[in-house]
Amino acid sequence: MLSRVADNLYWMSRYLERAQHTARLLDVTLDLVPDRSSSAGARAWERLFLSLHLRPAEGLPLKGRPITQLLALDPKSDHSIVHHVAVARDNARQVRELISSEMWELINRLYLDLQRASMEQVWAEPHPFFQAVKQGAHLFQGITDSTMVRDEGWHFIQLGQFIERAGNVAALLSAHVAVEEEGQFSLHASDLYVEWLGLLRSCTAFEAYCKVYSADLQFEQIAEFLLLNDNFPFSVNFAASAMRAALDGIADTTDTRKHNAILRRIGRLKATLDYEQIGDLMAADLRSTLDQIQIQCAQIHNDIFHSYIGYTVDVKLPAVS
Repeated sequence: MLSRVADNLYWMSRYLERAQHTARLLDVTLDLVPDRSSSAGARAWERLFLSLHLRPAEGLPLKGRPITQLLALDPKSDHSIVHHVAVARDNARQVRELISSEMWELINRLYLDLQRASMEQVWAEPHPFFQAVKQGAHLFQGITDSTMVRDEGWHFIQLGQFIERAGNVAALLSAHVAVEEEGQFSLHASDLYVEWLGLLRSCTAFEAYCKVYSADLQFEQIAEFLLLNDNFPFSVNFAASAMRAALDGIADTTDTRKHNAILRRIGRLKATLDYEQIGDLMAADLRSTLDQIQIQCAQIHNDIFHSYIGYTVDVKLPAVS
């Protein structure tokens, strides 16, 4: 596969995952506004920016409408949903011959729907807008799984989706560690419940969590579920398993398994997630662990780029004796 094609498929998938993640955070934060005090609401918006690795622009009110405008509909912002979907569509357009017609039709329709959306319409009914983004991304992933051959291209799509998801969930958990620390001293139990409910809903995890644990939300159990559980699709460990499977598939189809540093790196990450106990991580420094996971994801991304996308010609050509 051409490195350009791999790059397009990888970033198409990453940006679509990023769009649905941003939509989910905005949707949940807006929905829980009535359940929070004004000060708690401001802190929730601060955590949203922190989990997206962003800083609010100077003078930006920490209120729903200006933040929704910025992170959902601002085409000039590199961090908005419309930007993420536009970049994903542009990458899909450049590889139309390799993706199915159903995949192209869906991502193109989602892009056109977002281009027609106005702030007045979205603010009047925010939930349907965010729901459409989330459903569009889920449908795209389902159609991809149903209509693509499990070849190298499909593996790059899976790799992009799950490396983005692993970093996003780790960043989201890291942003909530401070809530746990603050809650031990000053937050009321009802305020903590709203925060943990929002955290779970931000990963579509509330119902699944309740089936594994209970509706009695405790941060240690939430962190264990979203970080270490290997059976829930939005956990970091599940994402790491999917990343490893995709890298295995790419290594097999490109004959790069031998001396593959990326496989060793993802193997170390997977071993940590498989064998660590959440109690030990929290007793040590959970935030440091979560930050390290994000660093490892960034390193894996860099390794992928240098191995499969941005390599020089002489690296791939056999040496001439």
